[in-house]
Amino acid sequence: MTTSPRESPAVHCAGLRHRFGDHVAVDGIDLTVARGEVFGLLGPNGAGKTTTIRVLNTLLRVQEGAVDVLGYDVRRSPMAVRRLLGYVPQQLSIEAALTGRENVSWFARLFDVPRAERRGRVADALDLMGLSDAADRLASTYSGGMVRRLELAQALVNRPDLLVLDEPTVGLDPVARDGVWQRVEELRSATGMTVLLMEEADELCDRVALLHVGRIRAEGTPRELKQALGPASSLEDVFRHYTGADLEDAEKGGLRAIRSTRRTAGRLG
Repeated sequence: MTTSPRESPAVHCAGLRHRFGDHVAVDGIDLTVARGEVFGLLGPNGAGKTTTIRVLNTLLRVQEGAVDVLGYDVRRSPMAVRRLLGYVPQQLSIEAALTGRENVSWFARLFDVPRAERRGRVADALDLMGLSDAADRLASTYSGGMVRRLELAQALVNRPDLLVLDEPTVGLDPVARDGVWQRVEELRSATGMTVLLMEEADELCDRVALLHVGRIRAEGTPRELKQALGPASSLEDVFRHYTGADLEDAEKGGLRAIRSTRRTAGRLG
């Protein structure tokens, strides 16, 4: 029996492989994300996370294996997949010279939101992220946390079924970081949206998968993975267990990413 798009998982990968020349970035990933889950895809730099995400959101073609997103074959129906996705990249994607409302309106046009619905959709997305009062201020006046919430509003204006977050809190202070995660959890609870994120969010994720050198090394709930190592283990301990010495390189990469994001944020004011 054929599964309809509405009955299928949010994400299903079978034998996904992707190469850049002789380098194998993703080496036979099998992955299923259920609808309504918050799923964490974790791993050090070079693990294959970004390549996997770019295949899922159609920015890279499927070279080997099968990939379905929300019931659509990514290889055969990329436009159908794109219409159902919201995506927040790691690097800042807003335009500082526009207001918050103008930034979200621009994305509404990119997603081809019907003209008659555009103003209401933009207002709803801004309100959902707590930005209604600041909507007509230039984005250059926003704090780092507000910028990330504005990016979430951009990603939500087309009311996606799957929200993909590529390290959305890199460079944020703890208070701003918690604010972003709170908005994501409220959104998931209110809409049933599936969330796929590439950042450690122990309390937020229903399940996580740890990638290392292009392969999934462990998968399960954060609690299951921590208990497998011992009652006092943290998710960071799990990360270290499966990635070993590469954690130091990953931490260095993370610092570089944070500095880059902060430099960009500084240019925004």
